Amino acid sequence: MSQIRLYPRSQSFQEIIPLPSSKSESNRALIINALAGGSIDNLSNLAEARDTQTMIRLLADDANPVADVLDAGTTMRFLTAYYAIMGSSKKMTGTPRMCERPIGILVDALRALGASISYEHNEGYPPLKLSGFHYAGKRELTIRGDVSSQFISAILMISPLLPDGILLHITGSLGSKPYVEMTLAQMAQFGIQATVSWDKGLIDIPAQKYTAAPFAVESDWSGASYWYSMVALSPFEDSTLELLGLKEESLQGDAAIREIMLPLGVKSTFTGRGYLLTKCEAVSELAWDFTDCPDLAQTISVVAAAKNIVLQLTGIESLKVKETDRVLALQNELKKLGAALREIKTNELYRVSGSFSSEGIVPEIDTYDDHRMAMAFAPVGLLREIVIHEPTVVAKSYPSFWNHVELLLKSSTN
Repeated sequence: MSQIRLYPRSQSFQEIIPLPSSKSESNRALIINALAGGSIDNLSNLAEARDTQTMIRLLADDANPVADVLDAGTTMRFLTAYYAIMGSSKKMTGTPRMCERPIGILVDALRALGASISYEHNEGYPPLKLSGFHYAGKRELTIRGDVSSQFISAILMISPLLPDGILLHITGSLGSKPYVEMTLAQMAQFGIQATVSWDKGLIDIPAQKYTAAPFAVESDWSGASYWYSMVALSPFEDSTLELLGLKEESLQGDAAIREIMLPLGVKSTFTGRGYLLTKCEAVSELAWDFTDCPDLAQTISVVAAAKNIVLQLTGIESLKVKETDRVLALQNELKKLGAALREIKTNELYRVSGSFSSEGIVPEIDTYDDHRMAMAFAPVGLLREIVIHEPTVVAKSYPSFWNHVELLLKSSTN
């Protein structure tokens, strides 16, 4: 088992962090650009994340009958829709964990539109076999909004290529709505017009053609969240970080970290080239609905535990079907720090509380093949010595993370 050991520093930091590019924007741009028939040279600042690099590889290797997405959920969902509308014959597969993540809602929607898709093993789960597309003449489609916004984004991106476009009905509450808005905004930059009525749960996209266009990807707000944690947990009041490449008006839902971290002790100031993070006074209790930004829940939970802030969380049900069961993983690992994540109301309300301990046995954090577990717990190293197991999992979204951590913390690996 590989691991990295992090040690607290004895002084403040004032550093500049060159953030990675957004994986979410990159993966959408790659699919839309391919649907537009554009060259990859149209896209700049694509993410170094393994998920994005896997997408690039698979799109370039279109003749291969097997598309192995590894552990990339977004890549699995977006490419399944892409290959379906293109009438490709493909086997879609991935890691064992990827093949445990449900995809039935997306497959049902694609079948209703005319895709021929079968399951190779378990109903509702990869591996999948795609074998062509014959338009079913169905313009109206209904899909649940409370499972994964990626299913909706996958359908939206292919909808302009359908002979009659699509009128999409979204039922139930829409989780991660900013990601759907991001999809529509990026489609618009490639010439696609859509009519949206959020209160009625309707998205109407007529049949039309994408126009190939240049697109520059913004830095990643999800990746930025871990540096907000670093400032929040620094014991020195004059610690600052400037995060490069972030926009004041962002397409990314995780830009909500600016608002969430303010009561947790971090102020954000736009500099023109990114955001300057400085410390400010923190509250003792906070309640937040993570429905639109579930990927931030791990980061915020660890900060709250480390600062002895009582945190009430809602909107985190989707975390149970991510790279791992992130709720269970957080419960297990926060316990090692003397804190607890408790389920107060089944699948609805959770609370982080407890007395964070900075003494005693060095905690060893398991990462569960989940990049966000590793990065969420790393900032604890500012307060106490800590060990993170399998640190290379960060390659999924932020391969240079540990190199950047070395700007702030001493570390050793084995």
